[in-house]
Amino acid sequence: MLIAILNITALSLVLTGALNWGLVGFFNFNLVSAIFGAGSALGVIIYSLIFISAFWLTFMAIYQRNKIVLSPRENEKLMQSDYKASPATTK
Repeated sequence: MLIAILNITALSLVLTGALNWGLVGFFNFNLVSAIFGAGSALGVIIYSLIFISAFWLTFMAIYQRNKIVLSPRENEKLMQSDYKASPATTK
């Protein structure tokens, strides 16, 4: 359950960051700076959270075999499949 919540939060932050960079690239408008002020401490915290979220999603994609889990049921299925012995290891 916690992993799914963290993944959804991280995905939301990364999408927000991507939208912000799209606005910067196409319209030269920085939404984070417009809301929180240019160079403000809160803006730096937002950018830091976006960076940590991107790192988290990258780590989880590698750890969970390129599958980002967004629901608790998917997480349970994935964890159960990790504990099953493969035929190659049971010989």
